[in-house]
Amino acid sequence: MQKYSITMRLLHWSTALLVFGLFGVGLWMRNLGYYDPLYQVLPYWHKSVGFLLAGLVAVRLLSRWWLAQPGPLASHQPWERRLAHAMHWLLYGLLLGLFASGYLIATADNRPASFFGWFDIPALFTAFENQEDVAGLVHEVCAWSLIGLVALHALAALKHHWLDRDHTLKRML
Repeated sequence: MQKYSITMRLLHWSTALLVFGLFGVGLWMRNLGYYDPLYQVLPYWHKSVGFLLAGLVAVRLLSRWWLAQPGPLASHQPWERRLAHAMHWLLYGLLLGLFASGYLIATADNRPASFFGWFDIPALFTAFENQEDVAGLVHEVCAWSLIGLVALHALAALKHHWLDRDHTLKRML
């Protein structure tokens, strides 16, 4: 059994942890009132961790390109291979949609967004009308879609492990 490299496994599980954490915090933030003490705190951390995740995903994509990846198992059907390939690129596409829309929300007022207070990520262009609302809708749709596809991704891994009894899941553990 050929496993994924430790680098790819760490990137995979770090990405998963951050995605679930950001999704949970995002849901929590939606219900905060203006006078709630976390009203300013949670968005600050959500943005910073979101930018961190964007960097992590960029490293992950570069690692996929540079590092050898194990091929599909011989027991996988051609349709499973095509579906897995499409699923992975859909997950990356939704993450990129989240990053772009999150950036547009964070810079909608033409001010830079802080990255953990260490440095600012500049607003690169003038805001368009209703930028925060439009980007917020895109962000929400991408977030829910991502969580749905992640659930399918996890179910597929469990199907391979429990029903097919192959090493698909074990290669990422």
